[in-house]
Amino acid sequence: YCDSKQITLSSKGVRLVGEGMLQLMEGEDFPAAVGGMSIGADPIVASIITMADVQGKELQGFLVRKEAKGHGTNKFIEGPVKPGDSVIIVEDVVTTGGSSLKAIERAEEFGLKVKMVLAILDRMEGGREAFAKAGYELKSLFTIRDFGIEPPQE
Repeated sequence: YCDSKQITLSSKGVRLVGEGMLQLMEGEDFPAAVGGMSIGADPIVASIITMADVQGKELQGFLVRKEAKGHGTNKFIEGPVKPGDSVIIVEDVVTTGGSSLKAIERAEEFGLKVKMVLAILDRMEGGREAFAKAGYELKSLFTIRDFGIEPPQE
Protein backbone atom coordinates (compact mmCIF):
# COMPACT_ATOMS: atom_id res chain seq x y z
CA TYR A 1 0.00 0.00 0.00
CA CYS A 2 1.26 3.46 -0.87
CA ASP A 3 -0.27 6.26 1.20
CA SER A 4 0.36 9.16 -1.16
CA LYS A 5 -1.43 11.59 1.15
CA GLN A 6 1.72 11.58 3.30
CA ILE A 7 3.34 13.37 0.34
CA THR A 8 0.47 15.33 -1.19
CA LEU A 9 -0.64 16.78 2.15
CA SER A 10 2.79 18.08 3.12
CA SER A 11 3.95 21.48 1.89
CA LYS A 12 7.25 20.33 0.40
CA GLY A 13 5.87 17.08 -0.99
CA VAL A 14 2.94 18.66 -2.78
CA ARG A 15 5.16 21.36 -4.27
CA LEU A 16 7.53 18.71 -5.64
CA VAL A 17 4.58 16.75 -7.04
CA GLY A 18 3.23 19.85 -8.80
CA GLU A 19 6.64 20.70 -10.26
CA GLY A 20 7.19 17.10 -11.36
CA MET A 21 3.78 16.82 -12.99
CA LEU A 22 4.41 20.05 -14.93
CA GLN A 23 7.70 18.56 -16.14
CA LEU A 24 5.82 15.48 -17.37
CA MET A 25 3.59 17.84 -19.37
CA GLU A 26 6.57 19.45 -21.18
CA GLY A 27 6.61 18.76 -24.89
CA GLU A 28 2.84 18.24 -24.92
CA ASP A 29 0.23 20.70 -26.14
CA PHE A 30 -0.50 22.49 -22.88
CA PRO A 31 -4.04 21.63 -21.71
CA ALA A 32 -6.72 24.02 -20.56
CA ALA A 33 -7.07 22.12 -17.27
CA VAL A 34 -5.99 19.24 -15.08
CA GLY A 35 -8.34 17.25 -12.89
CA GLY A 36 -9.08 13.92 -11.36
CA MET A 37 -11.20 11.85 -9.05
CA SER A 38 -11.79 13.30 -5.59
CA ILE A 39 -10.27 12.87 -3.05
CA GLY A 40 -6.89 11.54 -4.15
CA ALA A 41 -6.49 14.03 -6.99
CA ASP A 42 -7.59 17.12 -5.05
CA PRO A 43 -4.20 18.21 -3.61
CA ILE A 44 -2.44 17.19 -6.85
CA VAL A 45 -4.73 19.40 -8.94
CA ALA A 46 -4.24 22.31 -6.53
CA SER A 47 -0.47 21.91 -6.62
CA ILE A 48 -0.21 21.68 -10.42
CA ILE A 49 -2.34 24.76 -11.06
CA THR A 50 -0.47 26.72 -8.36
CA MET A 51 2.95 25.77 -9.73
CA ALA A 52 1.75 26.55 -13.28
CA ASP A 53 0.83 30.06 -12.10
CA VAL A 54 4.26 30.45 -10.46
CA GLN A 55 5.76 29.58 -13.87
CA GLY A 56 3.51 32.10 -15.64
CA LYS A 57 1.30 29.45 -17.27
CA GLU A 58 -2.49 29.65 -17.43
CA LEU A 59 -4.08 26.42 -16.20
CA GLN A 60 -7.45 25.60 -14.65
CA GLY A 61 -8.33 22.73 -12.35
CA PHE A 62 -11.39 20.54 -11.97
CA LEU A 63 -12.50 17.76 -9.67
CA VAL A 64 -14.54 14.69 -10.52
CA ARG A 65 -17.05 13.66 -7.87
CA LYS A 66 -17.50 9.97 -7.11
CA GLU A 67 -21.23 10.69 -6.87
CA ALA A 68 -23.22 13.73 -7.92
CA LYS A 69 -24.46 15.91 -5.09
CA GLY A 70 -28.11 15.28 -4.34
CA HIS A 71 -28.81 19.01 -4.38
CA GLY A 72 -27.60 22.19 -6.05
CA THR A 73 -26.14 21.66 -9.53
CA ASN A 74 -26.06 17.85 -9.19
CA LYS A 75 -22.82 17.76 -11.26
CA PHE A 76 -20.02 15.21 -11.39
CA ILE A 77 -17.51 17.81 -12.66
CA GLU A 78 -16.64 20.80 -10.46
CA GLY A 79 -14.48 23.69 -11.58
CA PRO A 80 -14.06 26.36 -14.27
CA VAL A 81 -13.99 24.01 -17.28
CA LYS A 82 -16.29 23.92 -20.28
CA PRO A 83 -17.14 21.35 -22.94
CA GLY A 84 -14.41 21.17 -25.56
CA ASP A 85 -11.57 21.98 -23.15
CA SER A 86 -8.42 19.88 -23.52
CA VAL A 87 -7.59 18.25 -20.16
CA ILE A 88 -5.20 15.89 -18.44
CA ILE A 89 -6.42 13.48 -15.76
CA VAL A 90 -4.20 13.25 -12.67
CA GLU A 91 -4.02 10.48 -10.10
CA ASP A 92 -1.96 9.71 -7.03
CA VAL A 93 -1.44 5.96 -7.43
CA VAL A 94 -2.37 3.87 -10.48
CA THR A 95 -2.95 0.17 -9.92
CA THR A 96 -5.54 -1.16 -12.37
CA GLY A 97 -6.52 2.28 -13.67
CA GLY A 98 -10.16 1.91 -12.66
CA SER A 99 -10.46 5.20 -10.78
CA SER A 100 -8.91 7.27 -13.56
CA LEU A 101 -10.94 5.45 -16.23
CA LYS A 102 -14.08 6.47 -14.31
CA ALA A 103 -12.77 10.06 -14.14
CA ILE A 104 -12.12 9.95 -17.90
CA GLU A 105 -15.64 8.65 -18.53
CA ARG A 106 -17.21 11.44 -16.45
CA ALA A 107 -14.98 14.11 -18.00
CA GLU A 108 -15.87 12.99 -21.52
CA GLU A 109 -19.58 12.82 -20.69
CA PHE A 110 -19.23 16.48 -19.66
CA GLY A 111 -17.61 17.21 -23.03
CA LEU A 112 -13.96 17.52 -22.02
CA LYS A 113 -11.22 16.23 -24.37
CA VAL A 114 -8.93 13.99 -22.32
CA LYS A 115 -5.34 13.90 -23.61
CA MET A 116 -3.57 11.61 -21.15
CA VAL A 117 -3.21 10.51 -17.53
CA LEU A 118 -0.47 11.61 -15.12
CA ALA A 119 0.24 9.81 -11.85
CA ILE A 120 2.67 10.07 -8.98
CA LEU A 121 3.14 6.28 -8.86
CA ASP A 122 2.46 3.49 -11.34
CA ARG A 123 2.27 0.23 -9.40
CA MET A 124 2.68 -1.64 -12.71
CA GLU A 125 -0.37 -3.82 -12.10
CA GLY A 126 -2.22 -3.28 -15.38
CA GLY A 127 -3.20 0.38 -15.28
CA ARG A 128 -0.86 1.48 -18.08
CA GLU A 129 -2.21 -1.30 -20.31
CA ALA A 130 -5.83 -0.44 -19.45
CA PHE A 131 -5.23 3.19 -20.42
CA ALA A 132 -3.48 2.18 -23.65
CA LYS A 133 -6.40 -0.09 -24.55
CA ALA A 134 -8.75 2.87 -24.02
CA GLY A 135 -6.49 5.13 -26.13
CA TYR A 136 -4.69 7.10 -23.40
CA GLU A 137 -1.03 7.39 -22.46
CA LEU A 138 0.05 7.17 -18.81
CA LYS A 139 3.06 9.13 -17.59
CA SER A 140 4.18 8.75 -13.98
CA LEU A 141 6.76 10.36 -11.75
CA PHE A 142 7.71 6.93 -10.38
CA THR A 143 7.05 3.26 -10.90
CA ILE A 144 7.03 0.68 -8.14
CA ARG A 145 10.45 -0.48 -9.41
CA ASP A 146 11.94 2.91 -8.46
CA PHE A 147 11.46 1.76 -4.85
CA GLY A 148 13.13 -1.61 -5.39
CA ILE A 149 9.84 -3.49 -5.54
CA GLU A 150 8.99 -5.85 -8.38
CA PRO A 151 5.37 -5.81 -9.54
CA PRO A 152 3.44 -9.06 -9.09
CA GLN A 153 3.76 -11.46 -12.02
CA GLU A 154 0.60 -12.55 -13.79
